[in-house]
Amino acid sequence: MSEKKVMNRWWVVVGALIIQVSLGAVYIWSVFQSPLLEFFPTWTETQVTLPAQVVLAFFALSVILGGRFQDRLGPRIVATTGGLVLGFGLILARFAYTLEPTGALVWLILTYSVLGGIGIGVAYVCPIATCVKWFPDKRGMVTGLAVAGFGAGAFFFAPLARGLVCGDAYSLFNVALFNLPQIGVFNTFMVLGIIFLVIVVAGAQLMRNPPEGYKPEGWNPPEGKTAATAPKVDFAPGEMIRTPAFWLLWVTFFAGCTAGLQIIMKASPIWQSFSFGEMTGPIPHSTYLSVTAMGATAVSILAIFNAGGRIFWGKVSDMLDRRVTLLIMFLICGAAMLTLDFMRIFPLYLLGISIVGLCFGGFLSVYPALTADFFGTKHMGVNYGLMFTAFGAGGIVGPYLAAVFMRIVDYVPYQTTCPRGTIQEVQFAVGDYSMAFWVAGGACLIAAILIMQIKPDKIQRK
Repeated sequence: MSEKKVMNRWWVVVGALIIQVSLGAVYIWSVFQSPLLEFFPTWTETQVTLPAQVVLAFFALSVILGGRFQDRLGPRIVATTGGLVLGFGLILARFAYTLEPTGALVWLILTYSVLGGIGIGVAYVCPIATCVKWFPDKRGMVTGLAVAGFGAGAFFFAPLARGLVCGDAYSLFNVALFNLPQIGVFNTFMVLGIIFLVIVVAGAQLMRNPPEGYKPEGWNPPEGKTAATAPKVDFAPGEMIRTPAFWLLWVTFFAGCTAGLQIIMKASPIWQSFSFGEMTGPIPHSTYLSVTAMGATAVSILAIFNAGGRIFWGKVSDMLDRRVTLLIMFLICGAAMLTLDFMRIFPLYLLGISIVGLCFGGFLSVYPALTADFFGTKHMGVNYGLMFTAFGAGGIVGPYLAAVFMRIVDYVPYQTTCPRGTIQEVQFAVGDYSMAFWVAGGACLIAAILIMQIKPDKIQRK
């Protein structure tokens, strides 16, 4: 390696956090669900869930595309492109209100979900692949930091989105900080699109790959055969997918994402069902605002634990065998999912979803580190993109389970101004989500068994 000055590698982490905070706002869909159902009352639970499923699927598939291009063109150009596509996708989503219900759903899917998902996926892989190359000595911790912003994005943007939709205050931890104008759900898409475009493009300018042969000063690759040891060879994508270890990792990652994304994408409506299910209508507008504010708070609290889990479990995985770390996480997440239906008091509900969020965040930091451990960093962009398709599959299945297994147990009338600016009475369908919780929780317990079947020293090219 030449003696020319090398940039401070922590600037890459700063850029990663700036990018990921905006990309992580994909997790706030649950805030939009009730206002959209109010505006389009003919939509079903399955229909209003569809954009959330599609955006996660295109997000995951586009990580492969972004990984391939960032390996060739460098992370700055690719992350900038992702920010532009994401921003324009949400700006265009604004015009869904001009269409009839079926056309509006199709338009939202094409703009928010397809364009937005592509932009998120293309930009998302750049900070991860870049940070892994700059920090071979802190691989678990830095991948946690690199994606922590993604988990934290909903903390800042869920209350912003809700406040703009309903004309309520911007609140953190249920404390009102300042008032927001009511601009409606569709103008909120546009405002968020502009914000995301500016922030992601700005953060992308800090993305740089290290020089060829770079290693941190005073650090040498560890010796021995542990799960944290760098592999003797770098697996090409085609070689990686022919190993049993890849598919075991993929299946377990899918199980964890199914549970985590089921809760993240439905956190607000699940709480509303828990809360409104205990009331008799018609529910006053002030009570409606209080319950939805608590739902947005739940999304924000979940985001904190989602982000914290990425750093915490990433650091733990640097100290323990990463498989043991995942075993612990799957057992905890499975137990939380199996008991969540009994947590119908708000503090208990926050506890349950926070545990799920903590574990889900850990999956998003440990799996990229494990991919680099087992298959090398040379093709990290594409390799992790292929692994990340498990996230996309979980993003489809998790919210789908919540929608298809949700059993309507009551209809409660309530008053709202959110859809069109005037107070009107709307029926809320109180749902029972218990079956979806049990299926996802059981999948996590099965994943705990499967993860220990992977033998790092047995991974070979085929």
